[in-house]
Amino acid sequence: MGKDVGQAQYSREQRQQFRRKVRRGLDAFEQMLAQRHFDSERPLTGLEIELNLVNEQGRPSFHNAEVLAEIADPDYQTELARFNIELNVAPRPLPGDSALELEELLRGSLNQADQSAGRVGSQIAMVGILPTLRVSDFDGDWISANTRYTALNDSIFVARGEDIELDIEGPDGERLQACADSIAPESACTSVQLHLQVSPADFAPHWNAAQALSGPQVALAANSPFFDGRRLHAETRIELFRQATDTRPVELKNQGVRPRVFFGERWVTSIFDLFEENVRWFPALLAEVDEEDPLDVLAAGGTPSLAELCLHNGTIYRWNRPIYAVVREQPHLRVENRVLPAGPTILDTMANAAFYYGAVHSLVESDRPVWSRLSFAAAEDNFHQCAELGLDAEVYWPSFGELGVDELVLRHLLPLAQQGLQAWGVSAGVIDRYLEVIEGRCKTGVNGAVWQTRTVAALEEQGRSREDALAEMMARYLEHMHTNEPVHSWPLP
Repeated sequence: MGKDVGQAQYSREQRQQFRRKVRRGLDAFEQMLAQRHFDSERPLTGLEIELNLVNEQGRPSFHNAEVLAEIADPDYQTELARFNIELNVAPRPLPGDSALELEELLRGSLNQADQSAGRVGSQIAMVGILPTLRVSDFDGDWISANTRYTALNDSIFVARGEDIELDIEGPDGERLQACADSIAPESACTSVQLHLQVSPADFAPHWNAAQALSGPQVALAANSPFFDGRRLHAETRIELFRQATDTRPVELKNQGVRPRVFFGERWVTSIFDLFEENVRWFPALLAEVDEEDPLDVLAAGGTPSLAELCLHNGTIYRWNRPIYAVVREQPHLRVENRVLPAGPTILDTMANAAFYYGAVHSLVESDRPVWSRLSFAAAEDNFHQCAELGLDAEVYWPSFGELGVDELVLRHLLPLAQQGLQAWGVSAGVIDRYLEVIEGRCKTGVNGAVWQTRTVAALEEQGRSREDALAEMMARYLEHMHTNEPVHSWPLP
């Protein structure tokens, strides 16, 4: 959800003060990286899952406040729109059977939350973009009752000065062209965020590895092929999120001003590179000022929260985001991987996580890091190709050249993921269970996006309208989601 704020609008003086505090925070952070100990002796992983709420017809249910009141669990929080909620999972170590225990915990928690949602006429759906969602659904009272979201919406439109234009074309020529007078379309994009705690010295190689891996990750997990009734990209969420939060009118785009949804421009040598770029390139959207002076706290031997620096960082949407946080007076650093869509099942989600953690570990430990042989531009091109085409994408990879992403995974990345998980001390049972899911997707050519599009196409061939086909597909999706069987094994009409 991001850090709460106390007001929706800020004066010019507040924005100037905020900029000064952000820069003092950056100075303090630089000193901490050079001098202080960060908690990294026991690497931890974390997980956030964004969820949709639907009614009995599979359409968005704008009742998250009522649902959260029924769930009554602090692990569940609001998200941007009233048909979104988020589940936050406490950090935990990866070795042994921890992942199997987490899978059971998640299934139990979500089943109980779904039962609670049912008492107020809603169901929980794990999907990258709700297939039945329409742009017209945002005409009413769509935004959650949280000052942060109102402040973000207002700041983006003040910076932009005009409505947002959405323009996305799918592989068969179906095209979304629409205007939005709010950031509401961003709320269509529900994701899974994977966290990995690392030391300052290890941050750069882990971030670089995550960037290189992001294309294959998206291709394997794509689960967002429909929006506003149209068949668009395999993972439409990537392009929709970029356009829906764009603070730049067309003239600033033409000048090369960077978007806030940002893949990046280069491999990094330190986490400081990313925070420094954020401060140098992006104006503040939120300008909440904390009383703490980070340099004074640091000089006194304390641990600064770096509140302004972190708040600013939270409004720049890198697909792999740097995180600084303090827990019990101990600072730590994390890579937050944000490329994955939600769903289709908890098993699929855990398989995506296992593949990521294992492959990243092996890429980091490689004698010749992939980022020393792969241009950053090629990594970014892989990412966008995989978002658009999913498992049909062709990618470039050192030593392999141009090849299908499914072949790259089977021949190279899947063995790396296995080796990485073994090096983590993960049990053989965990490795077999989750990596077999990734292998199954590659061999069948079916992920969430493929299952959705094939199901809708089959229903349309039977004479259903697109609207009816999407509704029926969503009903079947929810039924299969509750079985926890991997999506590549789901039956087609």
